[in-house]
Amino acid sequence: MKRIVKALCLSLTVAVLFSACSSTQKITNSARTATEQLLITEAVMRSLPKQPDLPFPIPRGSAIKLDIAGISADKDVVKGIVAGWLGLHGYAVQDENASHRINIVVNSLGTELASKFFGIPPIQASLLPISLPELSLFKAENQVGYARFHFDIFELPSNRFIASSSPFLGDTFYNAYTVLLLFSFNKTDLISPPEVNTFGK
Repeated sequence: MKRIVKALCLSLTVAVLFSACSSTQKITNSARTATEQLLITEAVMRSLPKQPDLPFPIPRGSAIKLDIAGISADKDVVKGIVAGWLGLHGYAVQDENASHRINIVVNSLGTELASKFFGIPPIQASLLPISLPELSLFKAENQVGYARFHFDIFELPSNRFIASSSPFLGDTFYNAYTVLLLFSFNKTDLISPPEVNTFGK
């Protein structure tokens, strides 16, 4: 009986000590975290070529109407970025009096997440009201943003098909690591990603 009491007291002490070192954080208050949004939008921007003398089957200065199709709920961001990209290359994006229409077909747009974990996962006791937070000796969460789409180009008002573009491909990454429970750092190719400092600045 004494051994059971000692074991119970030891378990309670360990639980209190580890719970004092843990922090509770709400994952996100939006449909997508700020990091996920950057992964997607920067992947789209990186997929579009930057050279000013880009060969394009539409005369420079033409008015273009944009349509978009795809499964992703985030596809409208592709339309907005493509509109800015066309404007940068000398085209006018407008619905009325357009001489050409570009259908943007979004094949893939989103993020992928892979994780590696070595340690003790969160423990929730069923018989006793004792819980332990996650104790990670090493944890890696690797998130990738990916975009793939192409253009189908039509002449207006005849709706004559002109050409399809090659696929536009872009990707980004954000890797977060935790070592020995408390030491966290990340690696990313995003421009100015958000930083969450749980200990204050």
